[in-house]
Amino acid sequence: MRADLRSGAATERQLTWQTRPSIYFTNWKNFVERSKIMTSVWQFGALSLLLLFVHYGSAEASVTDAKDDRPNIIFIIADDHRYDAFGAFNPALETPALDRMINDGVVFENAFVTTSLCSPSRASILSGQVMRNHGVVDNNSPMPEGFEPFSVHLDRAGYDTAFVGKWHMGASDASPKPGFDHWVSFDGQGNYGPTDAFGQPSVLNVNGDSQPQDGYITDVLTDYAVDWLEDRGDEPFFLYLSHKAVHLPFTPAERHADQYSALPIKRPVSADLQKRSGPTPMWLSAQRNSWAGVDFPYYSTRTMEAFQRDYYGALSAVDDSVARLLGWIDGGGNGRDTVVVYTSDNGFMFGEQGLLDKRAAYEASMRVPMIFFGPAVLGDARHVPTLARNIDIAPTLLSLASIEPPATYDGRDMLAVPSTDKEPLIYEYYWEFNYPQTPSTFAIRTDRYKYVQYHGVWDVEELFDLKEDPDELVNLIQDPAHQQRKVEMRAQLYEALASEEGRPQIPFTSRYNQGAVFWSDSGSSTIEFPQGWRRDAGSADKYEHFLPDGSGKDGRLKAITPAVRRILDSETQSEAP
Repeated sequence: MRADLRSGAATERQLTWQTRPSIYFTNWKNFVERSKIMTSVWQFGALSLLLLFVHYGSAEASVTDAKDDRPNIIFIIADDHRYDAFGAFNPALETPALDRMINDGVVFENAFVTTSLCSPSRASILSGQVMRNHGVVDNNSPMPEGFEPFSVHLDRAGYDTAFVGKWHMGASDASPKPGFDHWVSFDGQGNYGPTDAFGQPSVLNVNGDSQPQDGYITDVLTDYAVDWLEDRGDEPFFLYLSHKAVHLPFTPAERHADQYSALPIKRPVSADLQKRSGPTPMWLSAQRNSWAGVDFPYYSTRTMEAFQRDYYGALSAVDDSVARLLGWIDGGGNGRDTVVVYTSDNGFMFGEQGLLDKRAAYEASMRVPMIFFGPAVLGDARHVPTLARNIDIAPTLLSLASIEPPATYDGRDMLAVPSTDKEPLIYEYYWEFNYPQTPSTFAIRTDRYKYVQYHGVWDVEELFDLKEDPDELVNLIQDPAHQQRKVEMRAQLYEALASEEGRPQIPFTSRYNQGAVFWSDSGSSTIEFPQGWRRDAGSADKYEHFLPDGSGKDGRLKAITPAVRRILDSETQSEAP
């Protein structure tokens, strides 16, 4: 409806400006005929004014009549999609639609998030700002007052806009957001199936109304997206399709349930911390034996490899979704050129540094896919080596739509950045009480080196030469040959993070429980945790960090544990690491 109203208003404005010259001419003629005492000076002034009106009206008419060749934009974001989880990079995987985008599109080979965590990264994508500026510092943070997604600018410029999928900013908010004419979303993380972990129906918010989720989430969101596309007129549109997949609990569609059941998976070399040289952070050794570590993955008896197979299976439905959208474009679309962008809100570690998950400043955690597909608009396929960041997405999409990005953006149009550019990446992550394994982390990454420091903990810094050591096994922080580099990168990092007053601000949110603090006797960690945190895979309360402390928590745990176990604690798949 809003799109129709906006289109009607534009038509009314167009007719007014196009007819204005003749209206003013007629009125002026009548005035001259009624007036017999007009002096030559007034006549000259009136004639000048008349010519100005005629010229202004003609100029407006020519702008209106000019061909509007602004492209459609489809922005697709997956959750936790590793940079290398594509058939194009791993022949064991089947992702034909995404591979087509890689082979025929513009691929940013060195694309990163500035914060490897869902909500802060999504806020950076939508706002073009780094976390310390937009204020969404963790997954518990609500959308700040006055937060303005880039969709607002597209909407004002005449784009028909739609959001379909996972918003995930704040705990449970699925309500329509500014800048979107059409809205389909769900609370928080959403659910892969029609029921949640408590057995309650999964519900979608469709333009403010509640609708049941009647199928597998990736397919349902794609249905809504394609239905909206098929109803488009010839005006330019922007579709933001945000998938739940491939986030935990990795749940493939039924058709993909056994797709990778026999896939052999080799752990990365850095999974064995004994392969590292130089000082190893103590927090890293401890995290191996935790919710996000390879020794006790998600408090489950399943192997990390079993989870990874399900992760790949869930990705297949995302590829099916991309295939349907590309098929709509191949069929003619709405007659306009269309640019499709694919990325993720963060990377994902499957054993790198002994970890499972994201948050850390290691490559597999912070590196993401960044693919622009649209040969008619972007030209020849190419791989771009310059650093690209999630904060660059908003200004790039606005530039594609011929809109000047706001001065408040921290990012830039990545399609216009020269290949010789050497601007470093600044990374920030703030400690979360509910996932306390990873400390506050600040890093600076150039095209070759990465320096990392940890805030608020008694631990070592890290310095890696990514050209000579892409697996991040050799910590050079105490190497005399790199001392000057360490000093310089420390100073660069501090300067980048400092506020206008020169004081970085470290925010934190309200604690509601002790967090995911449990550990296992069978883990390899040499760090001795409090005995009160010891659990095994069969403990009834091991998922208590999902729920706030208080009365009724025990009862809710009894309800959630069986449901979660069906996903996380399915059959144990034993195999050698």
